[in-house]
Amino acid sequence: MTKIDTSGPEQLPPTPSHTVGPFYGHALPFRGGEEIAPLGHPDTVTVHGYVLDGNGDPLPDALVELWAPRPDGAVARVDGSMRRDPATGGHLGRNGVEFTGWGRVQTDADGHWYARTLHPGARGQNAPYISVCVFARGLLTHLFTRIYLPDDRASLAADPLLTQAGERRDTLVAGDEGNGTYRFDIRLQGEGETVFLEYQ
Repeated sequence: MTKIDTSGPEQLPPTPSHTVGPFYGHALPFRGGEEIAPLGHPDTVTVHGYVLDGNGDPLPDALVELWAPRPDGAVARVDGSMRRDPATGGHLGRNGVEFTGWGRVQTDADGHWYARTLHPGARGQNAPYISVCVFARGLLTHLFTRIYLPDDRASLAADPLLTQAGERRDTLVAGDEGNGTYRFDIRLQGEGETVFLEYQ
């Protein structure tokens, strides 16, 4: 039997009350959440990055949810991301054919996340973008932002939200790494903090 020295506060082991939750990584992630695009689709892009705290340190237990329209700009209206087997009640996952436009990704031990989705199409006055919701420890309320892909400079220049973001607009535009791959880091606070949106 191991005895714990409790003669001073520095000797006590941490308890759950010493941490800041909530902890989203327990029940919310699901298998294949990052594979939003149907396998082999020609408009597939990969978006990836890190979720970083105020010190610039990566968060290994954050969740990133993504929503995006199809390449024609239409919102997908199909079942699919978390289908259940009617016989067993088990998780079937995506059917591999239809695009639901939604995914949920957990960051890995290095705070990195990635998703394969279809290149979003423009809707209305907005440049093409992917909607993002971030859940992380210490955040009692989740955060919303957008990922704009840098392909169409003219539509980015005319986008109302990017115009309103002013000098911070670059925190909403992913970096093009070539071959359909884009880098988008999410900085929760501090220098280079990502622009977050408030919906009313």
